Amino acid sequence: MIRYLILKQLDKQERSLGESVDYVRHILRSSLPAFFKFALFTPLAQHRRSLPPTPYRVARIVATQDEDCGTCVQIEVNLARKDGVPGDLILAVLSNRPEDLTPELAEIYRFTKAVVEARGEEEELRQRIRERYGEEGLVELALGIAAVRVFPVTKRALGFATSCALVGIKV
Repeated sequence: MIRYLILKQLDKQERSLGESVDYVRHILRSSLPAFFKFALFTPLAQHRRSLPPTPYRVARIVATQDEDCGTCVQIEVNLARKDGVPGDLILAVLSNRPEDLTPELAEIYRFTKAVVEARGEEEELRQRIRERYGEEGLVELALGIAAVRVFPVTKRALGFATSCALVGIKV
């Protein structure tokens, strides 16, 4: 009975995200304890309190692009649109054109790229981000970057990320 109720909630979440969550259904069907532990990750993955939505979403799209070639990026794009991020900004991020972003968002873009690619070039950007958004904003950005990477990696490990998909931006 509990699995049935959870499956109904997953259907609702899937409609909200605009993409399949079949890998989560697989976890649920395979191991209820594993599902509950995975579900505990969700609050961390969605934590944002002080950081404005646009820099948060830009960072999450960049970080997800580094790990995924489609559906998880699409989810992040859909969430960005729900948060009011303009389509032209999302397109600039998806197209790897930080020069088309505001200077502040370009810093977020470059910082996130440096972090996910482990370039070791992020210190100066980190300091500017800290000055602009405070320590709490930096922490939220760090958690957002790290958390979005869990989903594509989990999907890939379970065999649910087997093909690339085009990402669309609903206007």
